Amino acid sequence: MRTALFFVLAAFFEIAGCFAFWAVVRNGASALWLAPGAVSLVAFGALLTQVDASAAGRAFAAYGGVYVAASLVWLWAVEGFRPDRWDLMGGAVCLAGAALVVFGPRG
Repeated sequence: MRTALFFVLAAFFEIAGCFAFWAVVRNGASALWLAPGAVSLVAFGALLTQVDASAAGRAFAAYGGVYVAASLVWLWAVEGFRPDRWDLMGGAVCLAGAALVVFGPRG
């Protein structure tokens, strides 16, 4: 449960940080958005180090699936675009992959 919480929080901060840069570069937002974007990306990195994993690569791999699903939530909640069935199926596949990485039996 703790790991899932840190994955979700990390995803929020990573997406928010990247979106701040996107807003400046692609949408013409004020460059002042870069400061909170950078802070958000630092928070993302700090949060990701808190997950329970035996190796960084395994934590990053599992996080990738959570990131994809969270990005689709962001797409809908923040950007106002409803994910289509292909988005949802892709997100489900990514979450299933993340679950395999996290919960797969280790010898």
